[in-house]
Amino acid sequence: MAEPLEINVGKLLRKLGWRLAAAESCTGGLIGHRLTNVPGASAYYLGSVTAYAYEAKVRLLGVSWETLETYGAVSAETALEMARGVCRALAAEVGIAVSGIAGPGGGTPEKPVGLTWIGICTPHMEKAWKFVWEGNRLQNKEQSAEKALELLVQTLAAERQSGS
Repeated sequence: MAEPLEINVGKLLRKLGWRLAAAESCTGGLIGHRLTNVPGASAYYLGSVTAYAYEAKVRLLGVSWETLETYGAVSAETALEMARGVCRALAAEVGIAVSGIAGPGGGTPEKPVGLTWIGICTPHMEKAWKFVWEGNRLQNKEQSAEKALELLVQTLAAERQSGS
């Protein structure tokens, strides 16, 4: 049986000597919950900001009003600004951010329920990924947190392989 993703995240962060911060919207702290289930996580996990409202994204994470008005809260641009912002706020080398529409309401034809953007920034890269989940609210949150941790493991493994 494979180790849980959150354990692999910790192992990779320790090997890189980096610290992680999370910016969560639709996951409501679920990523931070999973990361802090690992004993010793304080060695590499600094904390998270759960910024649900536009105002919180702006005040706590430095997301620009222009980005929110132009692209919306659920966008690649916002996810990346959230990831960069949480790195600045908590002095982390790695930031992960999730913003999405968990449902059951809030969707539009252009941005359906289940749409989620995950952004990751490291000292060497920034990238955002788009997903559309098919579950109910809780399933959408869980799938978002699971995929965020999976992408984080992949990103950190690639950073380690490149000799960072």
